[in-house]
Amino acid sequence: MTAESPAVAQRTADRIALLRDKQEAAHASGGPEGLRRHRESGRLPVRERIDMLVDPESWFEIGALALPELRRAKPIPGDAVVTGFGLLDGRRVGVIGIDSSVVAGTTAPISMRKQGRLIEHAQRHGFPLVLLCDADGGRMPDVSGWRFSGLPLDFTTFLKPPPGEPVVPRVAAVLGPSYGDSALHASTAHYVVMVRSGSIALSGPSVVEPAIGEKVSDDELGGPAAATEAGNAHLVVDTEADAMDAVAAFLSYLPQNSTLPPPVAPPLPPQRDPGDLADIVPLGARAGYDMRDVFACIADAASILPWADGWGASLLCALARIEGRVVGLVGNQPIVRAGALDPAALAKEAAFVRLCDTFGVPLVFLHDVPGLMIGTQAERGGILRGYEVLVSAIAEATVPKVGVVLRKAYGGGHFAMGGRPTKPDFLYAWPSAELGFMAPETGIRTIHRRRLEKVLAEQGPEAHAALVAELTAEWVSEAEPWEAAAHLSLDDVIEPAATRHVIATSIDITLGGRA
Repeated sequence: MTAESPAVAQRTADRIALLRDKQEAAHASGGPEGLRRHRESGRLPVRERIDMLVDPESWFEIGALALPELRRAKPIPGDAVVTGFGLLDGRRVGVIGIDSSVVAGTTAPISMRKQGRLIEHAQRHGFPLVLLCDADGGRMPDVSGWRFSGLPLDFTTFLKPPPGEPVVPRVAAVLGPSYGDSALHASTAHYVVMVRSGSIALSGPSVVEPAIGEKVSDDELGGPAAATEAGNAHLVVDTEADAMDAVAAFLSYLPQNSTLPPPVAPPLPPQRDPGDLADIVPLGARAGYDMRDVFACIADAASILPWADGWGASLLCALARIEGRVVGLVGNQPIVRAGALDPAALAKEAAFVRLCDTFGVPLVFLHDVPGLMIGTQAERGGILRGYEVLVSAIAEATVPKVGVVLRKAYGGGHFAMGGRPTKPDFLYAWPSAELGFMAPETGIRTIHRRRLEKVLAEQGPEAHAALVAELTAEWVSEAEPWEAAAHLSLDDVIEPAATRHVIATSIDITLGGRA
């Protein structure tokens, strides 16, 4: 073998030096001035965000040398996006980080191609995708005219996996104004966390005002209050570090992809004594309490991750662990409209049920529901359609489903919480439970209206009140759990203190020894 000549060696060294120069330029982002302005806005540079997210020395970048198709006098390193792979708590993830320190992180064909390739890798090889959103929509003139139609955007992979391929968890962190494809990324995510200074919307204020004449701020358009109410964000945090912690926490409950079981952790005792449940939940059907206190008596300590508390607030959803196993907790929230389910709560629950069913997470339903919201606002909000979508999703879910009626489960609300017609694996009730088509006070006045009106007219208020009391007692007697258990509409009536143990054992039985 002949030795390389000095001239060839020099040419190789020159090429390596050129590569290093290009790599340095690619890592320059918006340059000193762009990075200064970016930091002054309270935001971190994209590579610092990535370093904060992934395990040390695990980052593996691809596409760093990408440049825009339409060249400009000022460079746009990486075409304003950073893509690559890293380890998060020892598990592989793919990361797309928008670099908003240069051209506001705007989207162009090359940046779309970079993002698409990273998404394809994550889906083809079966690991989660983390999306760091901070962009101001499409870049002009790069996406103007015919170029927009020709964007390298494959919706079969950008929005969801191709048919037959496993689903991978997607998590989005909204770390600044996020419009255009950053908003679209977030819409595909199973979990969206945003910082309080962030915003998310299809188009930003600079497009909204000239298009429709509405002058609006980032916060008014898509800030935390607007985003959570619309269901576009599941959690709001104070800092970018908090956002990265939330991303890691969410992924810790899910498998790498939908073909694998959720990870199991060492079991821990609950935060609160399950014996407190009888005191937490008052007997009176109208008395309020916080369902989060019930969650704390059932789930392992420090394991509860709320999912979209600001959306459909009369229903709580959370990922948690019971005896180390991941579960999805679904519970009515009596301190918000008595726990009645409105269209937003139905949509929220349906999305959460699909999430859990996709990734093999058992569902636990804690019923304390007076029914579905009624009236013009609920009807115009699409409550009928939302109800049908939800009960179908619950019935079709193949993960273990365990329900416990704590206090009341009336009408369609009972079915929307995994009642017997939706085929739960196990359904239990506390001795305090009431089940039926309607609450007593509504039912007797609906069914016995004419009789009550006649007694009031002919015999007076005292006779009317006595009849109301008699009919109410009969209604309550039929609603108590004993007849339901006798006819196997319930699998058992249990003491409140036994709830955690009963749920854990039921899930263990349903899984049949699987992890």
